[in-house]
Amino acid sequence: MKNAAVLIPAAMQPIQGLIQAAHSQGVPQEVLDLVHLRVSQINGCSFCVDGGLKSLRKLGVSDERIGLVAAWRETPYYSDEERAALALAESVTRLADRADAVPDDVWDAAADHFSEEQLAAILMWIAVTNLFNRLNAPIRQIAGAW
Repeated sequence: MKNAAVLIPAAMQPIQGLIQAAHSQGVPQEVLDLVHLRVSQINGCSFCVDGGLKSLRKLGVSDERIGLVAAWRETPYYSDEERAALALAESVTRLADRADAVPDDVWDAAADHFSEEQLAAILMWIAVTNLFNRLNAPIRQIAGAW
């Protein structure tokens, strides 16, 4: 089966609107791409992991930063701002993993680095990434193919 958003064209336009909105609040593209890659890794969406990797390479991001995003806590390759966004992305993606879905320390760290509008954009981006992961993974969308 093709991706549901492709099969139902009326769905793609609002999704594209969400993507544009997430990119409109001044969050660095590299941060959004790192978040996309990490969320997609968590969800096991090979198509989106592949896309995230390619987007980061286009931006000139080093292989170390791309390859170690799954271990971002244990590496020196990420700024405090990126770490805050990655922690938020993990919490929001794994809502059911703990009683306090997004702990105050995770939220407060993100709020220290991003404005409310930027936080809204990051949350929107996490949600859109999770949406695409949930559309691609069940149909086993092949990495690199669309």
